[in-house]
Amino acid sequence: MSILKPEKIERILERFKTLESSLSSGAEGDTFVRLSKEYAELQPLAQAAGEYRKVLAERAGLDEMIGAGGEIGEMAEAEKPAVEAKIAELEQKLKVLLLPKDSADERNVILEVRAGTGGDEAALFAGDLFRMYQRYAAFRGWRVEIISASEGDHGGFKEIIANIAGQGVYAQLKFESGVHRVQRVPDTEAQGRIHTSAATVAVLPEAEEVDIAIEEKDLRIDVYRSSGPGGQSVNTTDSAVRITHLPTGIVVAQQDEKSQHKNKSKALKILRARLYERERQRLDAERTAQRRGQIGSGDRSERIRTYNFPQGRVTDHRINLTLYKLEQVMEGPALEELIEALSNEHQSELLAQAEADAA
Repeated sequence: MSILKPEKIERILERFKTLESSLSSGAEGDTFVRLSKEYAELQPLAQAAGEYRKVLAERAGLDEMIGAGGEIGEMAEAEKPAVEAKIAELEQKLKVLLLPKDSADERNVILEVRAGTGGDEAALFAGDLFRMYQRYAAFRGWRVEIISASEGDHGGFKEIIANIAGQGVYAQLKFESGVHRVQRVPDTEAQGRIHTSAATVAVLPEAEEVDIAIEEKDLRIDVYRSSGPGGQSVNTTDSAVRITHLPTGIVVAQQDEKSQHKNKSKALKILRARLYERERQRLDAERTAQRRGQIGSGDRSERIRTYNFPQGRVTDHRINLTLYKLEQVMEGPALEELIEALSNEHQSELLAQAEADAA
């Protein structure tokens, strides 16, 4: 049995018609906002469903003409393959549109990039990765605000955390979490040998206060004097903030701002995002454990991608995709090709699971 059932199509079209009527009859205030949001979300699905219903009727008409025989029947027979192809195309489109949406897809994100194994070269690579995401964000028309940064001794970053805001940010970046590996000859390498180093990327959907309630009693807040490289004092006041979430042991430290209040606000924003993602992962793990025959484990923490500079290639190990356009990927826009391939693979897995559940 397919997930694409005629009665489901009819329910979608009926609901869309009801929404149109409600909005045109003068809904106001919160009701108007709620109905407008539902209307906008349902519109692509309703349009595809309406078109699908039309081509099904067209095929039925052609079958009738074919059954009548004669010259009209022959003409109908010639037209039918194109209609069948259109039906198959719309069925696939509708199946994708009917897949359950990730509730976090439209959220902004907290992006965390950290140098891993490889010393100075790892910090340089972390800097390269962050600039790649900055350029991709500019390509997509998103805003990037650096929350905190710890620079490497010879450039790059030991750690950098930023907020990326815009339309559908999490939907586009959620598959970037994991270990990214680089293979190249460092500038400091006199022998010209290729080194391998790594950086980790975490993409956390930004949480609102209503999503994660943080109790003051669950927090230990320490304030201290900000320090720069070599432990030198940056501020003469205790403006740096370290927040420990006692139930989970998660620690967030923030010292980039001169104001203790601003540092605390930024630290709470990061903490809230980490707690929100922790809860999402817990619920996802529970759902995964309940399903049988699910494809893959969904674990994104292992090595996900390799950037090989001597060969000019980038390989995503999760989908075995290699692109010989490393420079374009690092410049930002070509990252779209990798993201689109990962998204399509994820959709295929969800479709396979949905079909199996419907069988």
